[in-house]
Amino acid sequence: MGFGFNLFFAFLLTPLSIILFVFYLVKGNKYAIRILAGLWIFTIGIVFLSYTIRFLTSKKKLKKHDFYGTYVIDRSYFKGRQADWQYNNFRFEIKPNDSIYFQITDGEKINKTLKGSIATIKPYNSESLMIEMKDQSHHILASDPTIYRSNWDFILIFHSEKFGNMYFKKANWSAIRN
Repeated sequence: MGFGFNLFFAFLLTPLSIILFVFYLVKGNKYAIRILAGLWIFTIGIVFLSYTIRFLTSKKKLKKHDFYGTYVIDRSYFKGRQADWQYNNFRFEIKPNDSIYFQITDGEKINKTLKGSIATIKPYNSESLMIEMKDQSHHILASDPTIYRSNWDFILIFHSEKFGNMYFKKANWSAIRN
């Protein structure tokens, strides 16, 4: 747990448990054993609650295999015609062979595919994505993406000279219904 819990355990819970258990053995007092059981049930409940809250509120730790998949523009960040146009014109896929296929599209039709490779680095406890394009470059892929992690998923943010920040989420492309 943490330093505070260790202090609580070493200087309060353990001595109190020993005292209550000895009191129960010497006097045969049922209240001592009930207090002891309640104290330990309460402590175990707090530990369980603490781990549950930590699990539910911690950010997703990314590994290389988490990046594999198809990405489209996340239209929930900026709504409107520009986001719809970007959604219909740019998407990419990262495959398990560490290759990236950036597609310039017109809706369902793929006009051009730019190929490259990916690698990851682990500067902290979560991996970051690095993209290396082979021959051609595109203003969206001019720099590596920034990753925004939430509790259960993540988005990749590419900075484009023409469009500013572009938010990609892992999802399959489907036609926009108005």
